[in-house]
Amino acid sequence: MKLQEAVRKPSLDGSPLIQNRVFYAIYAVALAVSISIWFIAFRAPLRGDETGSYWLICEGFSGIWQRHFVSINPPAYSYILWLWTKLLGTSEIALRTSSVLAMLGAAYLLYLAARELIDSEFAVIATIVFCLNYSVVFEAIDVRPYALAVLFTNAAILTLLRLRRNDSNWLAALFGLLAAAIVYLHFLFAAILPAFLVCFIVFKARSLKILVRQGSIALVVFAAACIPLVAGLRYLFHNPSSHVVIPSPGWLYLIPPFMPGMLTLSATLTALYFIARNRPIEVTRFEKWQVMFVASLASIPVVILYAVSVGTSLNVFTSHYHRLSAVPGISLCWAMLVWQFRSKAVRATFCVIFVTLTVASYLFSPSSKEHDFSWKSALEVVQDLSSKDNAPVLVCSNFIEANYETMPTDSPKTDRLFPQLSYYKITSPIVPLPEGLNNETKRVFLPFLREAEQKHERFLAVGADQQHYSSAELDWIAQTAQGEFFVRTVGVYDHVRVLEFVPRDGPAKP
Repeated sequence: MKLQEAVRKPSLDGSPLIQNRVFYAIYAVALAVSISIWFIAFRAPLRGDETGSYWLICEGFSGIWQRHFVSINPPAYSYILWLWTKLLGTSEIALRTSSVLAMLGAAYLLYLAARELIDSEFAVIATIVFCLNYSVVFEAIDVRPYALAVLFTNAAILTLLRLRRNDSNWLAALFGLLAAAIVYLHFLFAAILPAFLVCFIVFKARSLKILVRQGSIALVVFAAACIPLVAGLRYLFHNPSSHVVIPSPGWLYLIPPFMPGMLTLSATLTALYFIARNRPIEVTRFEKWQVMFVASLASIPVVILYAVSVGTSLNVFTSHYHRLSAVPGISLCWAMLVWQFRSKAVRATFCVIFVTLTVASYLFSPSSKEHDFSWKSALEVVQDLSSKDNAPVLVCSNFIEANYETMPTDSPKTDRLFPQLSYYKITSPIVPLPEGLNNETKRVFLPFLREAEQKHERFLAVGADQQHYSSAELDWIAQTAQGEFFVRTVGVYDHVRVLEFVPRDGPAKP
């Protein structure tokens, strides 16, 4: 019996209708709980990259076009975010809500695609796995273009599945437009496009005429829409190492995307439970095109991003949110593994165990209420300390691009390398520094230090106190200045360190 015929039956395991309703109630609760964990860190301050999104829109609609030329990604997300702020404002909660709604839409579209692929129960399981993926949880509240990129990715996946049985030219044009929209929101999501191409060719292989016609329409629409992106792509691949701080991945990095710990543990516990009860487990067979479709979406983006990271200096693979384009396919892949068991009881048990373990891991994690490190608390302390005598503040950039550029001399508070200062304000004078310790750090700091010695002037320094960021730079600044200044660590606030420098011969001692 074909899979499609099997799943149309009201019950695969002979369960009464009341039991089926119980199972779907379990799925509904599991899905609601899965989505609820997105909000654990909903009220967290904006992280550095999120303040970069705000910097792009803070000068209004007319300023976005000018500022996007110094941004890696095109301005599509910035225009959408600007419009959103006109409706709800620029508070942290308002900004985060835009991503939550986009990710909710992405989850719904994945549900529709999975239902098109198998059936509604399979779709719920795939959606639960999707919603609990760490990258999805993180980006659901992240003020960045990733949630919208996943939304359009899932829309393209759904359209591709419907193209399998539809020869409409308009649907092919929509598919090409959605594929272009994905790239407009984030260049790295283009890694999913080869998977789309493979699946489209396989789906349309039965008729060369339809394949050529629909493929040509989709390709022309995609190419025409992507013409404005050429300049941005050139900027991305010009000195690509200047855009990433992470190391090149080893081959072991290929394993985690496909075998997350909680999923593996949940599947193991489910199997052991039913084996211990001597319950027979029937296995479902899938059609070849279904396996090919899911495997392509899950593996091709991962392999492409891994190859780019290993073969070039654009090392993006080890950042979990850069692999987000593969998460819909990976979620479908895991749902297929669970769907191998034809028993509804087995599938429902897996979901209960998986949701329970994953939610517990989030709730008991000490960093569950954090959304990466934020400058908010540190800059509030700096503002309080510096405002007493208008003491200058050395601010280390939050972006690796600052290590390859000369520090701005005019208006560093509004410079793209220091977007945290555009959202969390400091009224005192700012002395900009690179993200890490280099010759530019010394060129800027040493003359400043001599001038501060001559003026017997107190000053502050603030920077991210993490590996790959400004920790070594702050250590060097403190060591260099300790001959003429008392150096005091005011504190480390949300992984951002604040230092105070008081002249040794000044009237005040720390």
